[in-house]
Amino acid sequence: MKIYIGSDHAGFELKELIKKHFEGVFEFEDKGTYSSESVDYPDFAHAVAESVLKEKDGVGVLICGTGNGMSMAANKHAGIRAALCWAPEIAALAKQHNNANILVLPARFISSDLAIETMNVFFNSDFEGGRHQRRIDKINL
Repeated sequence: MKIYIGSDHAGFELKELIKKHFEGVFEFEDKGTYSSESVDYPDFAHAVAESVLKEKDGVGVLICGTGNGMSMAANKHAGIRAALCWAPEIAALAKQHNNANILVLPARFISSDLAIETMNVFFNSDFEGGRHQRRIDKINL
């Protein structure tokens, strides 16, 4: 599975840890940033969102300090359902009920171990469809 991944400076260290941990499990296409030097998070949120939308069943991961900025920027793209998740249970529901296609992690508020567990759950959960699809169809205006 190919995962588009991006972060700002606050999420850089966690992004690198995730890529290393899941090496050989997932194929990552890193959309930046490539250091902990201060950057603007929307640049990376848009790059990941655009890549996810170009690929059928594309998925992504975004990481910033709180996860809020990345979520807000990515969700400006019609068809993106970026979910801010700080626990495995939230990640499971984001996928099962909302068919989230981007997992957003809050680097300053989640441990490395919890981030890895949250990723595992997110990418091993399936969309349930049914009544949830009807609701997703109402998201884009």
